[in-house]
Amino acid sequence: MMNSWTMRLIIANVALYVLSLAAPGLMNAMTLVPAYALLRPWTLVTYMFMHASPSHILFNMLGLFFFGPRVEQELGGARYLWLYFISGLMGAVLSFVFTPFVAIVGASGAIYGVFLAFAYLWPREKIFIWGILPIEARWLVVGMTALSLFGGLGSEGNIAHFAHLGGFVGAYVYLKLIDRYIHRAQVKAASPVVVVSRNAVERWARIDSTKLHEVNREELDRIRMKLSTQGVESLNPQEISFLDRFSEGL
Repeated sequence: MMNSWTMRLIIANVALYVLSLAAPGLMNAMTLVPAYALLRPWTLVTYMFMHASPSHILFNMLGLFFFGPRVEQELGGARYLWLYFISGLMGAVLSFVFTPFVAIVGASGAIYGVFLAFAYLWPREKIFIWGILPIEARWLVVGMTALSLFGGLGSEGNIAHFAHLGGFVGAYVYLKLIDRYIHRAQVKAASPVVVVSRNAVERWARIDSTKLHEVNREELDRIRMKLSTQGVESLNPQEISFLDRFSEGL
């Protein structure tokens, strides 16, 4: 784990927390006030590395330490970092919508994204609260969401509840996009490779659409548009068969 991004993130958070104790002005410079994010755009990222108290950073880093490595191993380093920062950024976005003038610090939004990813990947994995009470990861996330909603709508304390919820939202959307990308790649890999000769393309161009039935003419126009905008490699076997059938003998 020493060379993992999880450990590097933990080291960065702890180092900046210690530095903020020695240089109090650093905390002010790196704190995010969502309403002023356009005037201080760096705070959209830097707020994730600031913490308000020893207990704040302790619990965040413990969560990252226990859940981060497995998620990182599953997603890979690059996707894991995207997950982390997108979750943190979405935490800033939701805070802007609901609590624009409340200053926020902490990696909680990003780490809630890691929690969500763990539950998304291993929904039935048992997690022991306080090392005693077992609960499946998916139900833990449901409970955390309910607590954040209740706390946020009730304006409970100084906890950035909407940053937590934003972390969940950002992670969920990102993981769904990853799933869609992987699915598309699998479909593309499974698709047969069709080799089309230049003569075939020239023959297709000679098809007289005026001699076709209206339904076939519309399909021909659609395929020709696809051919001109996406290239011959974008055609599937059914579309190639259609063109061959109506260009036979040309």
